[in-house]
Amino acid sequence: MKSVKAVVEYLKSGDVSYIFGIPAGSVNAFFDELYDSPEITPIITKHEGAASYMAAAYAKYSNQLAVCIGSSGPGGTNLVTGAANAMREHLPILFLTGAVPVSTMGHNASQELNAHPLYESVTKYSKRVDKAENLLPEIHKAVETALSGVPGPVHIAMPIDVQLSEVEEQIIPPYPSRSPLLPEEKRLNEAVIRLTDSPRGFIFAGQGIRGSIHQVIELAELLNWPIISSPQAKGMIPASHPLYHGVFGFAGHESASSIINEGNYDTILVAGSSLGETATNNYNSNISKNRTLIQIDFDSSVFNRRYNCDIPLYGDMDITLSSLISGIKTVSFTRNSLVEEVRFTEEITEEYSTKNALLKLQHLLPKKTRYTVDIGEFMAYVIHHMDVVDTESFDINVHFGAMGSGIGSAIGSKLADTDRPTVCITGDGCFFMHGMELLTAKEYEIPVLFVVMNNARLGMVHHGHALQYKRAHERFSQEPINISAMAETMGIPSLRVDQMEDLNQNTVLKLLNQPGPSILEIALVDNRVPPMGDRVKFLSSFGK
Repeated sequence: MKSVKAVVEYLKSGDVSYIFGIPAGSVNAFFDELYDSPEITPIITKHEGAASYMAAAYAKYSNQLAVCIGSSGPGGTNLVTGAANAMREHLPILFLTGAVPVSTMGHNASQELNAHPLYESVTKYSKRVDKAENLLPEIHKAVETALSGVPGPVHIAMPIDVQLSEVEEQIIPPYPSRSPLLPEEKRLNEAVIRLTDSPRGFIFAGQGIRGSIHQVIELAELLNWPIISSPQAKGMIPASHPLYHGVFGFAGHESASSIINEGNYDTILVAGSSLGETATNNYNSNISKNRTLIQIDFDSSVFNRRYNCDIPLYGDMDITLSSLISGIKTVSFTRNSLVEEVRFTEEITEEYSTKNALLKLQHLLPKKTRYTVDIGEFMAYVIHHMDVVDTESFDINVHFGAMGSGIGSAIGSKLADTDRPTVCITGDGCFFMHGMELLTAKEYEIPVLFVVMNNARLGMVHHGHALQYKRAHERFSQEPINISAMAETMGIPSLRVDQMEDLNQNTVLKLLNQPGPSILEIALVDNRVPPMGDRVKFLSSFGK
């Protein structure tokens, strides 16, 4: 058989359902095998970068390996950003790139690129395979690496002649499954003692609690400790929970900041956060000042990275949290009641503003809607003002911060979770990067509502520059474009909103319930400084 056929058979054995990417001469041998493999659907995108974001969201919400493919040369370079994004989010993606024939390497062949070194810094494993008999074993090794320990992306470069070469009948190796990471019992006992002895503590939740949200809440209720979350974890803890005190970090809340900066707490339990810049308000030293820091993560490299970790708990989140809960329940202790966070409901007025438009939109949409949020000034409003009414309801990649990623994320997450209403909140700047993926959604009949906040400028750049340098270049703005009119030429249902009255339940739900994608364009220039929290102070004082 051809070596590439063995690869496809291997992926089928792992129940791979989709391949995201774009066909080209150097990978067409792979695509040719898909004719005889109806179990795998190729999702042909308009740009490889968008394909990588689709694969990332699919991996995240299907809890499976995702596969993404691109040609040699430009296809491979277009996927590198997505690999870096997946590395930051610990998402298992197999990136496959074509390569020129081995015999032509180094001879200036068309689209020649030595790709595997480019991927080495943004993947767990990257290799070019120059012998056909090694292709399947290397793919298997890469998949094993992607799924083991800390999940993450891997890359294999496949020269076209290697793909087409005949090999002896190959035995398909068993598709790997991830072995759980068990925390050290001694460390668990230390943590239980500290948690139960601590008079006052709080939980700082990051995106690593995905899949373990109920255990986080159970532990908080057991200890009667408040919970704050990072911006990445927006959408995990319901805003209505009496122990939840909001987001700390970029676009966060005063209620969370007061716990960090003013609260009389002697212990902090960090669950699933690497304590990066956006999560810590530019590495605020008060987070661990005069406090015992207990940190749970399956990535040991996050311990003591910026903050001294007194009790590192290296293991899978669900197992570690369940072990802590069991340990605490075996110890007799009483906990004084804490004052619950004072709740207030955000008022929606008729003023046509970013805040009001987003709040009204959420009011009109189903409670279980998942929002994939792109990178722009609207992101700050989402984090600060929109409520979490259902778990895993927001997907915000402020970590790597790739503009346009929310568009591909919406498509990938909808493919992984077909029953959940999916809405992408993006901006005109992001849309002009990856907006043509609406055609991908149309061609595959993927129902996603794309909300485009159109202010005819790079809003986050405009405000950040104005705060930092006291002026903003006129070229940060652009000629206003009617995006809903663009959608009409593509045969995609759309609505342009120019005033609050245009946002009503009939029109919004009609767009949401289309058999394919739709666009809700909110044309609005809001000159208020977005609610970026302490980031505003940081930018305003930068360089002083």
